[in-house]
Amino acid sequence: MAEAHESYGHDIVLIGASAGGVEALQTLIGRLPADLPAAVFVVLHMPAQRPSYLAQIFSRTAKLRVKEAYDREPIQKGSVYLAIPDHHLLVDRSYVRVVRGPKENLHRPAIDTLFRSAARSFGPRCIGVVLTGARDDGTVGMMAIKSRGGIALIQDPADALYPSMPLSVLQNVQVDYQVPLEELPSLIGRLALTKAKQEGEFPVSDALNTEANLVEQEMGSKEMISSVQKLGSVSTLTCPECHGALWEIHDPNVLRFRCHVGHAYSAESLVSGQDSSLELALWSALRALEEKLLLAQRAIRRAKDKNFENAAALLQERAAEAERQADIIRQVLLNDREPLAETNLAPE
Repeated sequence: MAEAHESYGHDIVLIGASAGGVEALQTLIGRLPADLPAAVFVVLHMPAQRPSYLAQIFSRTAKLRVKEAYDREPIQKGSVYLAIPDHHLLVDRSYVRVVRGPKENLHRPAIDTLFRSAARSFGPRCIGVVLTGARDDGTVGMMAIKSRGGIALIQDPADALYPSMPLSVLQNVQVDYQVPLEELPSLIGRLALTKAKQEGEFPVSDALNTEANLVEQEMGSKEMISSVQKLGSVSTLTCPECHGALWEIHDPNVLRFRCHVGHAYSAESLVSGQDSSLELALWSALRALEEKLLLAQRAIRRAKDKNFENAAALLQERAAEAERQADIIRQVLLNDREPLAETNLAPE
């Protein structure tokens, strides 16, 4: 997609989805017009270790070419590029990037990374679309699209199987269109034909450029740390992924964080990550207490065999305390908490 000094339409379409997203994307992609004068880029949250069959699934009904993206392939209108497992999907001025940068909002691929890279590269030519999904990935990315003069679309939260993601965008971004899923394909088709604003009216901010660079990881450690420090102020919190210090980003709209490695979190995803870390720590504590109990029981038997009654009694007290503590931790781990819905996997 060569750069030229001419007017453009809205020819970069960016779509993000999470829980409930396979069905929503199949509907949306399947109904996009065959003559759509745009390239389409799609991120669906998915597990890292399982193969993706999304290209085959979406190709059954799509009028456009649907394919998994590969690094540095040229961008072509009329194509739908899908993120692959455990890799971020990014776009540059003329080609696609597929990289294993740090996770954002506990996801790789992440929606924010795609939206941010496109906002930097294409500005007003972007159409951002957020569909059904849990938590709030896509909100910060949509802010970047709007800051560069792009268009913000969301699936109506009332129409979404999981409304959290589009609702978060609606609460934090000046959304241009909020419509049911059924109306999105024709709306995207119409918007793609409209003339985009001049890119020079919406300059790339230093913060946007820095955050886009962090995902690509094409810098040394000193530059990485310096870049994160410029974005915010160090907090007392630690990263659930690498356990390094977190910087609170200077963002007046959304509370969010980054570590110097590059992991990024909204407040909601950070809490979720801390929950996972806490659960892991509790299971480790439970294991240690149960091992302590088993060891104590063996020591008690030995003490009784040798008629060391006082030692056996002391060991019995320690075993009972370990069992009591283990029971408390087990109850915490097994209490009835509603699980957070994650991605809806494509069938194998």
